[in-house]
Amino acid sequence: MSTPEPPFPAPPPPPRDDATAQQPTSPPPPPPAYGQHQQQYGQGQQYGQPGQPPGYGSPSGYAGQPMPGVPAWAQQAQPTRQPGRMRPTGMTILLVIVTLGIWAFVYYYQTHEELKRHSGEGLGGVLALVIAIIFGVVSPFLLSNEVGQLYARRGQQPPVSALTGLWFFPGVFILVGPFIWFVKTNNALNEYWRSVGVTETTLV
Repeated sequence: MSTPEPPFPAPPPPPRDDATAQQPTSPPPPPPAYGQHQQQYGQGQQYGQPGQPPGYGSPSGYAGQPMPGVPAWAQQAQPTRQPGRMRPTGMTILLVIVTLGIWAFVYYYQTHEELKRHSGEGLGGVLALVIAIIFGVVSPFLLSNEVGQLYARRGQQPPVSALTGLWFFPGVFILVGPFIWFVKTNNALNEYWRSVGVTETTLV
């Protein structure tokens, strides 16, 4: 049985150039190695060199200048709570004498409680009252010390300190010693309350 012939003859192949046919095909060039034709990261224009915008936070005229120091008084913890009350020195002495010393316990409780509430430091009223009842001779030293600390926290020279209590004891042997202690300590406390805005004087 004979094979049928295709209706259309197949087209002849295109002519082949002898020069092209004889020239060997060269392989493609290898890709460039990483970093040969590109600028390596970090070797370009450095930050802060001419042509770049100035760095944030370093305006002209301030670079290299030291920051101003913090004042000494600002480095200390500042009392920020409500102030206490100013008490008349002469009237308080009179009440202590009339009540045979009982008003002194009231005074210790009130002043120490106000100091604790104002500065957040110190004995507080209850503990100061217990110490005054049991170890009464120690109370003048403690009160003068806490009053002096109010000034020291503001960077000021304390007008009184724990040593001021020496006017009370052994100053009691010269009779006027306790009065000198109370005048110095109570006046220093009143001056401090006045400096924080207290204007009225009261006994309680």
